[in-house]
Amino acid sequence: MKIYENYSLLRHNTFRLDVKTRWFVEYESESDLQKLLQDEYFFSQTFWHIGQGSNLLFLNDFGGIIVHSGIKGVETMREDKQHLWLKVGAAEDWDGFVAYCVEQGWGGLENLSLIPGEVGSSAVQNIGAYGVEAAERIEEVHAYSLKTGEKRIFSTDECRYAYRHSIFKEDDHRGLYYITHVVYRLDKRPTYRLDYGNVAAALDSKEINLKNVRATIIAIRRSKLPDPDVEGNAGSFFMNPYLCIAHYESLKKHFPDIPHYPVNDAVIKVPAAWLIEQCGWKGKSWGGAAVSERQPLVLVNRNHATGQEIAELSEKIRQSVKDTFGVELKTEVNFI
Repeated sequence: MKIYENYSLLRHNTFRLDVKTRWFVEYESESDLQKLLQDEYFFSQTFWHIGQGSNLLFLNDFGGIIVHSGIKGVETMREDKQHLWLKVGAAEDWDGFVAYCVEQGWGGLENLSLIPGEVGSSAVQNIGAYGVEAAERIEEVHAYSLKTGEKRIFSTDECRYAYRHSIFKEDDHRGLYYITHVVYRLDKRPTYRLDYGNVAAALDSKEINLKNVRATIIAIRRSKLPDPDVEGNAGSFFMNPYLCIAHYESLKKHFPDIPHYPVNDAVIKVPAAWLIEQCGWKGKSWGGAAVSERQPLVLVNRNHATGQEIAELSEKIRQSVKDTFGVELKTEVNFI
């Protein structure tokens, strides 16, 4: 187990905020984690578990313990003629894992290429892109309870997955389980999901295979989203709101061009990016923080922003969208 004091989190958050934590602890095995969960000093402190920090906004220095998993590895648990099941360490880089699957010819995750973060976070956030969600491929989530110190294996149904949601984000479970491994089911004979956005058009005349689909997804994402290594950001800062039919129809009378995606007979999804852009926020700054010119859903650290400035900008956007459309935007990003 690695333990550091007064440790900079600059490399552990994609907003590139140079905040510090009083203690930083990284466990590298399940036995390390079990020891940590038996430590009295640990439980006497304020603590927070992070992955790559791709979904976090640190408002200031952290006075307690930041915990990080160092558990890696990819293991084939079982396979049949059509599928194989991989047990993956929570600390594995997500996009590196997707690249590995594509290289091996295993399908199912290629649409989730270039999403920042680690494997453990994919199971918490139920990451999604281009018509695919991680939950469609997750078979099990292995975790340890902070209350009991015991291991628990969650089935997909027990994870209660929904749009950018899981049981691990619910109030009575938030922060109470540390994920060590995620089991994914992949296809030996890939089928492709190309009907979302402009994926099929971007493929054009290229042969439809895993490598070309992944390359196309990466090219689309890079054209639309700022690189966190150039301008610190956490990807999509807000979730797309779900509106009841009556609310959507009311908005459509005043904004006939409002884009929409039916979820079911009672609910319509509206792009948060469109709402934000209509309010005039695209490219606007607040202190060192700004709204990306390429994607208004993304807030960026443009000029040595503080976490407070980014939070203030997000609140101004939320209030503007509420005043204009009567829509409450929810953040994907966790404020620490």
